[in-house]
Amino acid sequence: MSLRPALLLSLVATVAPAVNAEDPYEAARKKLVRDRVAPAGVTDPAVLRSIETTPRHQFIPRKLWDQAYYDMALPIGDAQTISSPFIVAHMTEVLQCEPDDVVLEIGTGSGYQAAVLSPLVKHVYTIEIVEPLGIKAAATLKRLGYENVSAKVGDGFLGWPEAAPFDKIIVTCSPESVPQPLVDQLKEGGRMVIPVGERYQQTLYLMEKKDGKIVRQSLRPTLFVPMTGTAEDGRLKQPDPENPELVNSSFDLPSDDPEQVPGWYYGRQFNLMPDPTSGGNFVRFENETLGRDSHLLQGLALDGRAIARVRLSGNVRTQDVDSGGRPDRQPLLAVSFYDDKRRELGTFWIGPFPKEQDWTQHQRSFRVPPTTREAIVRIGLFGATGIADFDSVTLTPER
Repeated sequence: MSLRPALLLSLVATVAPAVNAEDPYEAARKKLVRDRVAPAGVTDPAVLRSIETTPRHQFIPRKLWDQAYYDMALPIGDAQTISSPFIVAHMTEVLQCEPDDVVLEIGTGSGYQAAVLSPLVKHVYTIEIVEPLGIKAAATLKRLGYENVSAKVGDGFLGWPEAAPFDKIIVTCSPESVPQPLVDQLKEGGRMVIPVGERYQQTLYLMEKKDGKIVRQSLRPTLFVPMTGTAEDGRLKQPDPENPELVNSSFDLPSDDPEQVPGWYYGRQFNLMPDPTSGGNFVRFENETLGRDSHLLQGLALDGRAIARVRLSGNVRTQDVDSGGRPDRQPLLAVSFYDDKRRELGTFWIGPFPKEQDWTQHQRSFRVPPTTREAIVRIGLFGATGIADFDSVTLTPER
């Protein structure tokens, strides 16, 4: 079954009616912060205020303005996306910005992250390697009056030497390892937040410079847009889109944190649980507030030219599940397909599952659109209340 974009498995917020004629999106921004960003764990009042006042719709194509204040990534052209408001807020909060800070951003994209940083710091320097995006972002930031933001087109991983050193550095694209010029240009005692890892398996790190060396702390598994051009092509480990396979589909890989599942990311309201029967683990989603997110996601490369169909399967157990009469708030096992521009081609799902159910295997075969180049598998309650347990989640090509 294909999901209409307006529903999106309840991963997005419902936009409230506008109340301010001069700023028709004010109510939507407030609702986004109240219902999505703050409940997901962002607590810094200054960061929340910046998300609430930054006009995100101005940084995306006009045809997508009706989705601007959903908590989701959106395509902005040239195979790039604008990060979800929560991720922008989370990364900004981790930086611990001070009013006198000079910040370097790598991966300008639309300019939205720089705009969110602008009222929090003294100056933002931001670099974008994709020339059309960099030119457009600089023009948008100038038009909107962000006078303390300097933007240019260039190789961000070389940094901005003439403006260095920086109090904080934020990287919004994913290198395989930390570029040395960024380390060199970070002040002693400075902080850097950066996603590092394989194309579809990254970890968001906080790095601090102490005695000239970088001390790193892992924050959460994540998925960011990759680098562009030769840097991305030169990755030591490339994805295999003709042989897609979920990482840690049984949830048995060891984790130091029960609130993090290796291979899966953007989790909300879940825990990794031991299974005494099998000796392994399963993942439990539990939600008490109707409409609150409770899910996990995993992305992977998938080439629709080579794979015509895939079989999605998983073991599911439910307890006291209640959708509140809303068809878009249901426990589901789903897969979304995307083309080479990261435009959604459709979301297909198994479920909804019953209110009460012991462990049951569910599986279904879906046609893969030929223009598919990526997929995201989604599991969770998606706004329903109650408990849903998932195990042995697989996505298998049907040759």
